[in-house]
Amino acid sequence: MTRIAAALLTVSFLVAFSSAASAADPYNGVRLAERWCATCHIVSSVQQRGTTQAPTFSEVAKKEHIDAPSLALFLLLPHPKMPDMALSRSEAADLAAYIVSLK
Repeated sequence: MTRIAAALLTVSFLVAFSSAASAADPYNGVRLAERWCATCHIVSSVQQRGTTQAPTFSEVAKKEHIDAPSLALFLLLPHPKMPDMALSRSEAADLAAYIVSLK
């Protein structure tokens, strides 16, 4: 029963983000990445340093299972290795759109 509830919750988030992701602004995503993510991740080809513990955004974009809605959801959910950036849904969609554009 718990798996079914988790699956339904995930599907509802993905449906909600699919419309937000289609209206996402990757240019705002670049600005957000430079502000929030560049300390650990290499967020663009012009950036010289990040950490060795975090993948580059281009590496993230090239993963097979990555798409903008699932990435936006991932950015909104707390995870221990990343700080809570308190992104809004539109900011998460913008950041995800930028990352996916690096494929």
